[in-house]
Amino acid sequence: MALYMAQFAYTPEAWTALTKHPEKRTTAVQTLAQKVGCRFEALYYSLGEYDGFVILEAPDETTVTAFVLAALGPGHIKATKTTVLMRAETVIEAMKKAGALSYQGPRK
Repeated sequence: MALYMAQFAYTPEAWTALTKHPEKRTTAVQTLAQKVGCRFEALYYSLGEYDGFVILEAPDETTVTAFVLAALGPGHIKATKTTVLMRAETVIEAMKKAGALSYQGPRK
């Protein structure tokens, strides 16, 4: 299974609601991940373009996309970005494969 980082940005209305009624969202996010077939690893909040991110392990892109689409359903998220995460071992294997190949670039 692959790891994914799903970043999210809340709407201003979501921040207003959370400020008036603070709540820990970890259990709700973890439950959704399990329902769709993902393994929940972590939920973090951040500053900047995105308000937070979830780390998930999923069997495929369809499953992680279903998680993101379901999370968008209530309307409290205004933007998302999903990134595939690679473990160091995976990148080392890719380096080994690439090192055994040659490729001719465009002619100048």
